[in-house]
Amino acid sequence: MSDDNGLWLLALGPTGAAALYWAIYRYYRNTDKSHAFERETDVVAKPVTGSDRKIDEVKGTQRTRIDGDNLRAYRQRVQSIRSDDG
Repeated sequence: MSDDNGLWLLALGPTGAAALYWAIYRYYRNTDKSHAFERETDVVAKPVTGSDRKIDEVKGTQRTRIDGDNLRAYRQRVQSIRSDDG
């Protein structure tokens, strides 16, 4: 058996790896099926509506808590999931 006959077997490994990489890349990227969002999609901008109203002002670190927080009320924050299976 000649050394030239087994050379194709050595080339099959890197060639197969490159083909597998390219196939996975094409599958996940969908480069041949994607559309150009900027050219094909019409986005109409509207003016921003709403208002800002100043409620309170806190300067420095004098307050350590936020009014109305539920940090200590564990049962209010976390609800248990009940199943009807019995």
